[in-house]
Amino acid sequence: MVWVVLLIAGLVILLLVVRQGSDEIKYSHFLQFVHDGRVQEVRWHGDSITGVFKKDHIPKAPEDPAGRALSPNFKLIVPPGADEKLTELLEKQGVVQRAVSQNPTFLTLLSFYILPPLLAFGLLFWMFWRRARDQFDGGLLGSFAKSPAKRYEKSRTNVTFEDVANLENAKAELQEVVEFLKNPEKFQRLGGQIPKGILLMGPPGTGKTLLARAVAGEAGVPFYSISGSEFIQMFVGVGASRVRDMFKTAKEHSPCILFIDEIDAVGRVRGAGLGGGHDEREQTLNQILSEMDGFQRNESVIVLAATNRPDVLDPALLRPGRFDRHVTVDRPSREGRLAILKVHSRNVPLADDVALDQLAAGTVGLTGADIRNLVNEAALLATRLGKDKVEMTDFEQALDKVLMGPKREEVISGKEKEMTAYHE
Repeated sequence: MVWVVLLIAGLVILLLVVRQGSDEIKYSHFLQFVHDGRVQEVRWHGDSITGVFKKDHIPKAPEDPAGRALSPNFKLIVPPGADEKLTELLEKQGVVQRAVSQNPTFLTLLSFYILPPLLAFGLLFWMFWRRARDQFDGGLLGSFAKSPAKRYEKSRTNVTFEDVANLENAKAELQEVVEFLKNPEKFQRLGGQIPKGILLMGPPGTGKTLLARAVAGEAGVPFYSISGSEFIQMFVGVGASRVRDMFKTAKEHSPCILFIDEIDAVGRVRGAGLGGGHDEREQTLNQILSEMDGFQRNESVIVLAATNRPDVLDPALLRPGRFDRHVTVDRPSREGRLAILKVHSRNVPLADDVALDQLAAGTVGLTGADIRNLVNEAALLATRLGKDKVEMTDFEQALDKVLMGPKREEVISGKEKEMTAYHE
């Protein structure tokens, strides 16, 4: 705000000190104007003159066909040797004469050479400082060192275990975490300690991230989510700094849940990198191991991690005391697929011929994410055809699209079919 005020003040000063616009006239025309008594005052600037016409005697431009009136101010160059004669003529006509020093005054220097650069530099500095404060939290590299973990409050984390169909064994394992966050004294009464970390393992799309959000929604605590790849940067030491900041934030807001998705991006076995044991990924992993060892008993921070590559994780990360529990989230069974279909079709108007149990039987091997995509594709297809409800044929076509891809319009001739049949 201060710089804005200074900028406005500087512009006002410049407007006050800058001379009004003036017309440059020829010396011969100037002599004629003096003889006619139109000149009120002149100021000598060495070999040049600036002056002012009388208010009621401003002449018209001599060489302008339209007869435009000149500006009240004028300027001209005095030919060499004409000073004495011109001075006598001006005295004779009663024109006021003033001599102006050729050395610029301090106000002129300040207004034209010092103040504008200072104002421009100050404005740029102020804009850069505001941007640095907002984005880098006061430091040029502050944003790199800050944790990019996203926080989801209870009001935004509306997922509960009811939204997670199937996965009964995994939900039973995680239910203890919810009870500990709600009532830690119940477990501490007999000397029990809740696991520091829980590792969710399973193929992509089986609901690992959904389970983690359901735990936060059931417990009603802050939920911090981050991907393992977000720790790694081109600058050495940034990953470890982000880990420290992330765990510091989690401890300040305990009880809370810290979810690290795709932890295999940063938790791979050490010693296999190109950096010979000193690369950025290994430094980040070492910091994660150190932070998980540093939890105090009164710090209710639960670390949940998800991966579909548990075989590549470092053994030090999997040992008890860090990730104590390993929960396998597998592909759903037939009953599980039926439950998932019911969950994702709750808000979809279904026709009477839709048999979800038949769909569940025909979707062997699909994950929860695949089934959700199946229901969405069927709804889109029914909408495209202008239907009011989703029919069984829509689900069958959507299943073909999910399993085999979009329909291909290529026409195979009879000869090509025969050759293909012989080949197969």
